[in-house]
Amino acid sequence: MAKKGILLVNLGSPKSTSVQHVKEYLDEFLMDERVIDYRWIFRALLVKGIILNTRPKKSAEAYKSVWTGEGSPLIVITEKIQKKLQKIMEIPVEIGMRYAEPSIESGLKKLIDKGVSEVVLFPLYPQYAMSTTESVIEKAEEIRKSKFPDIQINYIQPFYNRDIYIDCLTENIREKLPEDFDILQFSYHGVPERHIYKTDPTKTCNLNDCCFRGNNPSHQFCYRHQCFETTRKVIEKLNLPREKTMVTFQSRLGKDKWIEPYTDDTLKLIPSKGVKKLAVVCPAFVSDCLETLEEISQEGKEIFKNSGGEIFHYIACLNDEDRWIRVIKQLCEEKLNEFYFI
Repeated sequence: MAKKGILLVNLGSPKSTSVQHVKEYLDEFLMDERVIDYRWIFRALLVKGIILNTRPKKSAEAYKSVWTGEGSPLIVITEKIQKKLQKIMEIPVEIGMRYAEPSIESGLKKLIDKGVSEVVLFPLYPQYAMSTTESVIEKAEEIRKSKFPDIQINYIQPFYNRDIYIDCLTENIREKLPEDFDILQFSYHGVPERHIYKTDPTKTCNLNDCCFRGNNPSHQFCYRHQCFETTRKVIEKLNLPREKTMVTFQSRLGKDKWIEPYTDDTLKLIPSKGVKKLAVVCPAFVSDCLETLEEISQEGKEIFKNSGGEIFHYIACLNDEDRWIRVIKQLCEEKLNEFYFI
């Protein structure tokens, strides 16, 4: 019988906070055609000609503000998840990062060295996007075909609307939500609007009300819909009135049109609308990282308070909480069972 294993895949992080290591990381990340989806020559001119000459120093300072004694928060947390999951699984569990180290290739090799030939690969992104889930799958398939053609990989699909995930996320928020707040803000990572159109198999998306209508075939690949659907389900579980919540999108890069509303602009605006006590959660991330710890918990807090806000409460990601580990286990076991029917 074929031996099975699990590979958990997260985004990745620079080796250190040095400008050179951050530059190397940004080069790999931003040159991914599913992140900046321009033709290679234009992507190279933008990334190598402009961004890598200006952004690494600023990004290195941002990384320094969240770096721990153990290293990158994202890597450290993913390693903790791996160790906890391994304790309750009887098959090998390894990790890989889409960018930098440990790589997807090194994670697969570790599993193969342990005799694994059937791999459940778990992209740790609740919602589907071409720059996250799709990029991981394409990279893993490229590696499998060129390096490990004899293995089989079964991919866990986005779990943004799965009850076990929604229950887990809801309890995480419920436990950490302050009793007194004006708004609970759901801040998701943003994507360019064109990414939504590119992943729509129906080519009917108008970035308007179709995200909220019925079972549209495009919803399977629509990041915007999936963010709103995660929010809707959590709000229902929390029994919160909609007027006490909002959805925004963070981390935009460049001057292209990204999905709205923007998190930073919203943080500047809402204190003038009477929102003085704000709670923020980031459900596009399962592990705290630069985008949550620096961009939201530090920079977002500063923007909000400088604009007249009084209390800013960041709700941490699921990280390595035991209930999240149990969700990962269940999702992996479901996919492991599918090997018998392939």
